[in-house]
Order: sequence, then structure tokens, then C-alpha cells
Amino acid sequence: MKFSVCMSVYGNDVPEHFQTALASIINQSVVPDEIVLVVDGPVPLLINEIVTEYQRNYPFFKVVRLPENKGLGYALKVAVENAAHSLIARMDSDDISVYDRFEKQLNVFASDPDLSVLGGTICEFIDNQDNIVSVRNCPLTDAALKSYIKTRCPFNHMTVMMTKESVLRAGNYQSWYLNEDSYLWVRMLETGAKFKNLPDNLVYVRVGKDMYARRGGYRYFIKGEASLQKYMWQHHLIGFPVYVYNVMVRFVVQVLLPNGFRTFLYQTFFRTKPKQKKR
Repeated sequence: MKFSVCMSVYGNDVPEHFQTALASIINQSVVPDEIVLVVDGPVPLLINEIVTEYQRNYPFFKVVRLPENKGLGYALKVAVENAAHSLIARMDSDDISVYDRFEKQLNVFASDPDLSVLGGTICEFIDNQDNIVSVRNCPLTDAALKSYIKTRCPFNHMTVMMTKESVLRAGNYQSWYLNEDSYLWVRMLETGAKFKNLPDNLVYVRVGKDMYARRGGYRYFIKGEASLQKYMWQHHLIGFPVYVYNVMVRFVVQVLLPNGFRTFLYQTFFRTKPKQKKR
């Protein structure tokens, strides 16, 4: 089963992290048949040098350059449109994929031809891969995920592998303030897509100490989360009581709470602690 990896890089990405991310998908137990990289606007010289090096060394490395920064939603839309294969794997520009990630996902797709989206667990780390601070698990089955989506995002975006057909049937990626992935999952739910997650850790995700600060603020609440909840209510995916509950909880967490308490809340209730290594 041939597959494409869709990525985006932009001017604020760290070159060293970008190179590490690329290396983690090149050095897989099953190597991608294609990597589609969208360069989202002008990028620093070091990132351009990395892109040029990969183009020279890997014939399957396809680069699409946008003259100006359009944002992740638009960049991924372009990446999907330029993907040559029927399966698409997502990868972020600063994370690290587990060595056998693609092999595991391909095996599941081979055994389930009706599957549309397959994700997995992430381990979040600060500074280095051994310093894991939290783990995000999601439900595993289609039924559980379609219930879970009514209150929370059902996938770790950077882990997913999807069929291109199902993504396009839902209208492809579209811009939605810091919620491009959630908006896609909701639209795929409306088209009858089949969901699944693996219990395995598929990606080590690089997080900063201020990551939860970015998940707050009035703009994030209004343009991203609250408007997405309104879409779900208007499209009869959730009832009015659930809509009101979801918006109220998000308002408290994202607008009223200070960053420090929001961080505590996420790490305590929305994540699990990493298992301690045996000595």
C-alpha cells in the first residue's frame, strides 16, 4: 500500500527540529513512497538548505512553495491536493515519529478496507525525547471516538494516517483558527467516515513550557473553539444542552483561568503521567 506523508514548514520553525522530524520519517521500518512538503511562505536560509538537501538526496521528496504564509489549514489542503497516493500520513515539522509508526498503521489499513482515519497515542516532551512530561491517549474504536468528538478532539493530529478519498469527500483541510484538524474530523463524521486509534505511542511531540498558554485567550476561544461548537450544534451533531456545556467549560478554561492553573488542569485531567522507567 503506497502512501504519502504531508507536511508543512514555515518561517518560525526551528531548523534543527525540522531536520530531526524529517529524519524520523525517512528512517522508518517502512519508508514513505512520497513526502509532500509545503513551504508556507518565506523561511530562513537554514530551512531552505535542509529542503534543498532532501530534494537532492530523495527523489520522492516533493516540495510546493507558497509565496506568502497562508496558515496550516491552507498549507495542508495544498499538500493533500498534491499527494499522489491514496493513503496520507500527517507529520508535523518539529515532532519525532516512532521507528515503526507507518508499518503499524499500514497493517491496520490492510486489514480494514473501510477505515478512513487511524491515529495513535503521543508522548509529549520538553527539550529532549527522554524528558516526557505527559501522554495523551484517545479512545480506540469507531463508536467511542464518535461519542468522544462531541466533547473533545478525537485524534492526535500529528499521528494520523487517512485515506485521501475520505479527506476530499469531507471538503479537505480548511482554515479554522488553530482548529483545522478538529474541523476536519467533524466534517468527516458528517460524511460517515470510519475512525480508529491505536493504543501505541506513534509520535514524540515537542512541547514548550508555554504550550497551554497558546490554548487560551479570548481570540482562541471565540474564533476557534466556541465557533466550532456552534458549527456542531447547527449541524445537529450535538444537542443544545451539550453545546452550552461545552462552550461554558471552554470559556472558563481558556479565558478565565490564568496560564499556570490551565497548565495544571490539562496535565492533571486531560493527560496521563508517563510511566516511570525501571532501574
